[in-house]
Amino acid sequence: MAYITVAFRKTMKAMRTNTGTRQGTGAGADAGRSDGPSQDADERTRLLSNGGAGADHETSRGSFWRQVFLDPKTTPGLDDPNPFVKWPVHCFNILKVVLLSNYVNILLVFVPLGLIAGKMEWGATAVFTLNFFAIIPLAAILSFATEEISLKLGETLGGLLNATFGNAVELIVSIIALQNNQIEVVKSSMLGSILSNLLLVMGMCFFLGGICNMTDHNGIGFEQQFASGTAQTACSLMALSTASMVIPAALSMVIERGPNPDAAKESVLILSRGTAVILLLLYVLYLYFQLRTHKNLFNPEAPEAQEDDQEPEEATMNAWSAAAVLILTTIVISFCADYLVDSIDDIVATGKISKNFIGLILIPIVGNAAEHVTACVVAIRDKMDLAMGVAVGSSIQIALLVTPFLVLLGWAMGKEMDFQFETFETVSFFISVLVVTYVVQDGRSNYLEGAMLFGLYVIIAVAFYATPSDALDGDVTGTVLSLLKLK
Repeated sequence: MAYITVAFRKTMKAMRTNTGTRQGTGAGADAGRSDGPSQDADERTRLLSNGGAGADHETSRGSFWRQVFLDPKTTPGLDDPNPFVKWPVHCFNILKVVLLSNYVNILLVFVPLGLIAGKMEWGATAVFTLNFFAIIPLAAILSFATEEISLKLGETLGGLLNATFGNAVELIVSIIALQNNQIEVVKSSMLGSILSNLLLVMGMCFFLGGICNMTDHNGIGFEQQFASGTAQTACSLMALSTASMVIPAALSMVIERGPNPDAAKESVLILSRGTAVILLLLYVLYLYFQLRTHKNLFNPEAPEAQEDDQEPEEATMNAWSAAAVLILTTIVISFCADYLVDSIDDIVATGKISKNFIGLILIPIVGNAAEHVTACVVAIRDKMDLAMGVAVGSSIQIALLVTPFLVLLGWAMGKEMDFQFETFETVSFFISVLVVTYVVQDGRSNYLEGAMLFGLYVIIAVAFYATPSDALDGDVTGTVLSLLKLK
């Protein structure tokens, strides 16, 4: 995931550089046209010279203000020896860089509104909605600060940092929900994050990339290509994650049908905690595989022959500034997430929406909205390996890192967090992984396959929206025991 992030940033930087070059060329041409008449000395030469000087003055002043407010790299005054000038300008520059880092930051206006709504108790719907939109840009800023720090740490440590904070928003929301004993919401949000990446993000990447790259220069139907080996490795890990959900459910059913059904819950907890340790070890091994021994497989769009010619990516903030942004953003997210989680019960009590739909569909959108958009952008640019890395890499992080960590954290907190998901959720996850595996196995994509994945996601979303919370087997043990008593 670290290589995918760096490669994406290099791609977007090249786009901005090309745009700036075209603008500079146009400006040079305009300058050449304006200087043309000055080559002929006549009675109007002085008048034109004065006008040109005035225009240059206006241009210089406009360039200054553009550099102050719109230049994402520097601000006039950063090198001033006077500390009373340098440090305020430095703080302003950090604020400017953060605000210009992503277009979704326009939603930052919802952050104070969400905090005020939660503090003033405006109502469950208002609190949930405002904090829902507030967390979206905060997640983008958190990702940006993480990438800035990772550029200073090198490939290995930077990859570990990206892996740790890559899904920090889902982790923060889930920890708060776990503290409030909202285990159903935690499980649904973890599963929803995986499904949104595998079906929604990958589906939209295939669809938009296929529409924008439908035919080649000869007018013949064109399919985008990506590294099928990387996708197959990811699908194998997702199949392993599916097994970690199916086996606890099967064990619970077997024990509950036996002579001692009361031991089912304890056995599932023991199995889940052991499975969590194994999955975390496998994720560490996967990181070593990705970042050290087989890193060429995860960076196919940057051949080794060209790596030496590429300009190294430069950070726009120093490590301390990025760390301060990271800490401050995490604190604000924790407050917004706290208000959001506290409003869930009141919203569910209205009967208009279920906990499963909130956890499976809405919460994953909060943490991954900016990442979803960037994946679609690179897919339109025919950078499918980068798009696949964003979609699949995030799913692996949730399945092998975040969910096992939450199981062990629940163990430490005395919460009964396990891998026994709802039967409907487990079946949906199994079918999704199966369909994705069949779609990506040939290493090619088109808009029809994207529509298929997106359609499956919509079907699952509608199914959970139409199903009330009490209709799902949230208490499998109690249901089976009641059936046994009837017999």
